[in-house]
Amino acid sequence: MEILLQEWYKSDIGTEKFNPRKLSLDGGSYQLCGITQSGKTKLVKNYLNSLKKRSYLYIDCKDERIESDKLNSVLDSFCMQNSIETVVLDNYIPTITLPKVSQLILISQLPYSIQELQTLWLYPLDYEEFLAHEHKYDSSALNHFLQLGGLTCMLHLPSDERLLHVQQKLRLSLLETEFSLLKFIARFNATPISAFSIYERLKQKIKISKDKTYQAYKSLLQKRYLFEVGKYSHPRAVKKLYLADIYFKTALTTDKHFGRLFENLIFLELQKKDKECYYLENVDFYLPQNNEIILSKPFADERSVFKKVESLEAYLFAYNIKKITAVTMSKEATISHPFSEVEMVPFEIWALGE
Repeated sequence: MEILLQEWYKSDIGTEKFNPRKLSLDGGSYQLCGITQSGKTKLVKNYLNSLKKRSYLYIDCKDERIESDKLNSVLDSFCMQNSIETVVLDNYIPTITLPKVSQLILISQLPYSIQELQTLWLYPLDYEEFLAHEHKYDSSALNHFLQLGGLTCMLHLPSDERLLHVQQKLRLSLLETEFSLLKFIARFNATPISAFSIYERLKQKIKISKDKTYQAYKSLLQKRYLFEVGKYSHPRAVKKLYLADIYFKTALTTDKHFGRLFENLIFLELQKKDKECYYLENVDFYLPQNNEIILSKPFADERSVFKKVESLEAYLFAYNIKKITAVTMSKEATISHPFSEVEMVPFEIWALGE
């Protein structure tokens, strides 16, 4: 095992071009969590390249040559002999004992109960981060983002390899039941659907138990491949489901429902900005802290938005709504309304705002 440690220690970390993310690392010890292809490893390797050479050790725990017991018996002494200050355990598995070093970084899909490590979550690229990879910023940037989503691998793969690559990575990163569930849910993103309803429909297609369905559903939420949005003031109401990346819908289904895809995109921006949001009947997103309603209206005009707002007047009074934002593909306008401020804002402007 010492031969392996020497091999890892002497290996150089790749120095391919890295576009900064909104999340960055410093000298602290962390658990970096997130879904597959969100850029966790690349973020950490970029950080390692900023450190003094030979002051760190990077280990990918998926290396088939690793024998945990043997690694555990020599890792601490190896780090001490070589004055290693930073150890990274990528694809961490709990059978590996954590070494005693100044800085420890674990990379995994889910956090472990390790008190001395701060947990950080890395999500796929948001629109602002995506723009850093674009050769030029023009009206085609949003269309490109809608096609590719925020998985970092999509920016470097040939177009004919992207779909199968994402399918393969999801299969490798999820249990079989979780993958089947995610594939099924991808058809119903941005719609209210319960775990029981998913089970009732899925059991007609594959052999699956209710317990395994519920367990897989909970796991997808914990790993943040999937997000729930509840109905305001109705905690027992069916939740709306959103995918962690919009490309999952393309990779896992033949469904071409652009409205749901666009709504999912809006949710992801709200989620990354840590906005508390709910849905209401006929309202895509209600932000109680902002007294605001957000509508997903990719191709609406002023007349259709005004009619929509008229139908929501009961909410305007009941929840003291101060602002209604209709997020569009390209239409920008301010609509006169006696009770609330109503704006139509293109997604690229809205996403890059506060």
